[in-house]
Amino acid sequence: MPGTKPILVTGATGRHGGTGAHLVARLTEQGRDVRVLARSRSDRTAALEALGAEIVIGDLQDRRSTVPALDGVGLAYFTYPIDAGVVSAAANFAAAVREAGVSPRTVVMSMGPAHPKHPSERGRDQWLAEEILQWAGLDVLLLRVAAAFHENIETLHGKSIEDGVIRNCFGRGPVSWINGRDAAELAVAALLHPERFDSSICYPSGAEALSHDEIAAILTEELGKPVRYEPVTPEEWRRELVELSTTDQVVNPVMAGHITAVAQRVAEHGSTMASDTEALQRLIGRPPLTFREHLRQRIG
Repeated sequence: MPGTKPILVTGATGRHGGTGAHLVARLTEQGRDVRVLARSRSDRTAALEALGAEIVIGDLQDRRSTVPALDGVGLAYFTYPIDAGVVSAAANFAAAVREAGVSPRTVVMSMGPAHPKHPSERGRDQWLAEEILQWAGLDVLLLRVAAAFHENIETLHGKSIEDGVIRNCFGRGPVSWINGRDAAELAVAALLHPERFDSSICYPSGAEALSHDEIAAILTEELGKPVRYEPVTPEEWRRELVELSTTDQVVNPVMAGHITAVAQRVAEHGSTMASDTEALQRLIGRPPLTFREHLRQRIG
């Protein structure tokens, strides 16, 4: 029975939005057996074990280590960091599924920029990786979340906010936003309640649309100190993000290029999808978090 088989979760130790760890927590709360594929043991895997997850050491870049992780699984969650390597990771995963002799329905945490013509190379790679999974005959549900994470504000701008400024090249138009926990709830729903989704390729919207001027205004109110938004060129912001990558464990130079390309496209053409709070609520089964609520949770 699919409901009694383990659920394989990749990316559970990732830090971008914390979606993987929240997904594991929610699945174990639902009484499901969760198996986590991790490259090594750490404090993060220890925390997941404390939730009841089984840890299997392996790497999506190594098919041989992925095969044992797939033994007997009924469902799988596939995601990959915003970094080079997603195409080979998808090929290895697909080959491992066939070698393991299983056919898990697989939920892929994707991104709105997953498109063959997107200016971001990572967006184009993500699209190709998903094509490979489908060519391999896997039963996949693609969650191409068309929104930025609330957590990106702290990750990308935390240091400059201390100086009272947010700098990037998104421009002054509205951006669609979603909380990392709500993105994880989308994955929970896709794994356990696929009937909520009307297509195998879904574009879940964000919870709210906010410009960076509005983000700065909320920060000013909640932090009790003035914060302003300052537009900069794509070249300037990419340079700042590359500098940040030398000290931050989340941002890397490849991610810097991706985010800059996405921001430039939003500045030139606007967000690809409007936010739809009600639609997101129908999918995750509860009201999604707003940026202000997220900020208050972080401060409190």
